[in-house]
Amino acid sequence: MARKTIRTIPQERAVMSVQDPEVRSKNFDEVSHGFDLENAMLECERCLMCPEPACIAGCPVSIDIPGFIAKMLEKDHRGAYDLLTDSTQLPAVCGRVCPQEDQCEGVCAVGVGTDLEPVAIGRLERFLGDMAIEKGWQKTSHIVANRFRVAIVGSGPAGMACAADLAKAGCSVTIYEALHAPGGVLRYGIPEFRLPNTVVDAEIANLKALGVEFQCNILVGRLFTIEQMLDDMGFDAVFIGVGAGTPHFMDIPGENLNGVLSANELLTRCNLMHAGEFPKYDTPLGLGRRVAVIGSGNTAMDAMRVSLRLGAEEVHCVYRRSEVECPARREELHHAQEEGVTFHWLTNPVELLGDADNNVRSIRCIQMELGEPDASGRRRPVPVAGSEFDFDADTVVYAIGTSPNPILGQTSHIGLNKWGYIDTDDSLATSLAGVYAGGDIVTGAATVIQAMGAGRKAADSIRRYLGIRSSGVVYKPEQSGFDGSLFGIDLAEQNFNRIRLT
Repeated sequence: MARKTIRTIPQERAVMSVQDPEVRSKNFDEVSHGFDLENAMLECERCLMCPEPACIAGCPVSIDIPGFIAKMLEKDHRGAYDLLTDSTQLPAVCGRVCPQEDQCEGVCAVGVGTDLEPVAIGRLERFLGDMAIEKGWQKTSHIVANRFRVAIVGSGPAGMACAADLAKAGCSVTIYEALHAPGGVLRYGIPEFRLPNTVVDAEIANLKALGVEFQCNILVGRLFTIEQMLDDMGFDAVFIGVGAGTPHFMDIPGENLNGVLSANELLTRCNLMHAGEFPKYDTPLGLGRRVAVIGSGNTAMDAMRVSLRLGAEEVHCVYRRSEVECPARREELHHAQEEGVTFHWLTNPVELLGDADNNVRSIRCIQMELGEPDASGRRRPVPVAGSEFDFDADTVVYAIGTSPNPILGQTSHIGLNKWGYIDTDDSLATSLAGVYAGGDIVTGAATVIQAMGAGRKAADSIRRYLGIRSSGVVYKPEQSGFDGSLFGIDLAEQNFNRIRLT
């Protein structure tokens, strides 16, 4: 078979249909319809099958992308799904919400240094994930149970990825979730028009099929501590993947007015508490006619698009940098613009103004201009003297980032860094023996696939900590880096036992 070149592959990306903006801005149905079989196979033809594929290195969980595409070209879709799920537990999720343009697609040889768009890797991943859900495929695993019990705190992508790998290794795994339904940020933080709950439910069902137990409405750190999980509850190891859900505000006058809330609260009320179905569900929001969202990341885009669907007549984005520096995915920005969101670039709030009843009524802003780059590499916004102006808003939503919830740090002796995130070493081990952490609670805000990568890395570290052999090292033991042994046991094979001092 002749080797593919840039000139011989299809030059245009395969078409994926989407809802009309006028229609979709009034419903919560999924915006993008995904590839059909014909377009999926056409897109597969665009892969060059690089001998040293950069896309694998660009994926946080190292999916064999050319491998699963090759199987799709052979019409072996089940084999492609099995290969894909060697690396990811959530293909239907990641295919929808991961920023592929900054990861695998960002280094795709088809798009680098050419006028062509890269291979639509995310859309192909979604196609396989959706096909698996439709056909009821599950990755079969021959699990040999062992004696170890592992607790996972948080049921988001990091927790689910860690739980899957440890369940496959034979551990008894229990996931504790503070909210009343599992899924973490996948359920409460991402609207259904981007990630339907049916997809989240299907991925959770796969975990339950592996024997993973979910316990909801349990706030670890309040009902019991991390230390109690190890000492009193009998868990051999704990993974913390609770994310970082405490919202940031700007500390400007007026933030205590009625009608000022965080994007986390808005999205949770809508996604998890059915505010869009009020009064059928008793979760009122009362956004009013005019909504302003501060920030322009993916969470801000979700908040703005949700506000439109909840009946706001006008939705405004207020962002202190320009569109070029906008951190949201290009697709999400494009969809928001199509749906009628008004963007105020180079604009920064300085005060929120209220009425006699203490309700927010307007935002006082100042125009900005871009100066020299700051530590993030983006040009620093600088206020323009004398450029203040007001505009009306019935609701103001903050979407400018999050920080870690302090409960775990306040109720356990786990080590934190200066920003309040859990401190770990390279293996994701914390200061408490047998306790590991990963995802946003360690790194700060990141992507779903990066959280999953952290969960899988922690699972591997927990496996080593518990002394569970991987089939990949049975005949080639891992090197400890130390010489000698103790009582005939290689130093790399030694472990710890927890003791209680009286």
